[in-house]
Amino acid sequence: MKNIYKPSKTILTAGPSITKKEIQYVIDAVKNGWNFHFNDYIERFEKTMASYLGVKHAMATSSGTGALHLSLLAMDIKEGDEVILPEISAVASANVITYVGAKPVFVDIEADTWCMDPQSVKKAITKKTKAVMPVHLYGHPANMGEINSIAKEHDLYVLEDACPSLGATFKGKKTGNLGDMAAFSFQGAKVAVIGEGGMLVTNNSKLFEKASYIADLGRDRNRGAFWHTIVGYKYRMANIQASLGLAQLERIESLVEKKRKIFQWYHKRLGKIDGISMNVEKDWAKNTYWMSSIVLEKKLGITRDELMVKLKERMIDTRPFFFPFSMLPMYKTKSDNPVSYDKGLNGINLPSGVMLTEKEVGYVASQIIDLLGKR
Repeated sequence: MKNIYKPSKTILTAGPSITKKEIQYVIDAVKNGWNFHFNDYIERFEKTMASYLGVKHAMATSSGTGALHLSLLAMDIKEGDEVILPEISAVASANVITYVGAKPVFVDIEADTWCMDPQSVKKAITKKTKAVMPVHLYGHPANMGEINSIAKEHDLYVLEDACPSLGATFKGKKTGNLGDMAAFSFQGAKVAVIGEGGMLVTNNSKLFEKASYIADLGRDRNRGAFWHTIVGYKYRMANIQASLGLAQLERIESLVEKKRKIFQWYHKRLGKIDGISMNVEKDWAKNTYWMSSIVLEKKLGITRDELMVKLKERMIDTRPFFFPFSMLPMYKTKSDNPVSYDKGLNGINLPSGVMLTEKEVGYVASQIIDLLGKR
């Protein structure tokens, strides 16, 4: 495939869309978001998020990690408990389980969606299991119908790690509104960004009240400003961050549609290449394609890491799939999750920032084709 376009600088894996709306909101927060107005944008951001997802409660946090941690604390997950999660996710998904003293139990992923395999979950449940944490990896929702059914049968909490999936849906219902609690991330590479930040959401008022109390340093508001009754945490979001988040959230549907268009551009060029598989979209799902990705088969004769190095030489930034947790030093254990190892060691996230042009996508695809053709 011939492509005469040549980039003048490295094409990055991510990058935000910042418009006049974001700049206007942030300037207003900087100028006026103090004293009596210190949380105006926080409240607007939370209310808009709750309305968008169709949930009762939303709390802006300093990170998606913080939102996950608070959720586990609210669920009273503690030492001696087990939480089931997929082998493939950002390390924070496992870390927050260890923060509360519980044990992360890793299960395999589905070969097509790259999300938690419900059948693998069934095999991992023990008397110590207290919760299941599905991850909507790279923007595709996990099979929440089967996961919720399994959790209900065994009286387990369901905590959605929805950090990568804002705007995705399962059977028409948005991720974040599919379990007991959920966490989102607005880290700088996500679809909607504020640099660092997250959101805890739930329909369970009791869990939300407990999470809010813990997140406010364990403050007893009935006893005054500085009366604390537990060792709590400081996980609240700043008003300035919330102003940027609100503007991004008000544009979320257009941002998601651009992500979907970028994937279509890639799929048109790479989708029929023998030896490459790409993101899917189940008929019950809407995939945000947060990261347009490819998985290489061994028959191509080039490893994932070799291809990434060669793409870097051609001014194309990429990132590997998350490594299986059981490979990492702090979680190293014997694993029986072959799909996770296959995808985790052979998958590549391609440039997927919302500001990408079709010319840039065409260049990336042409270089992949060229490099595979040389092997």
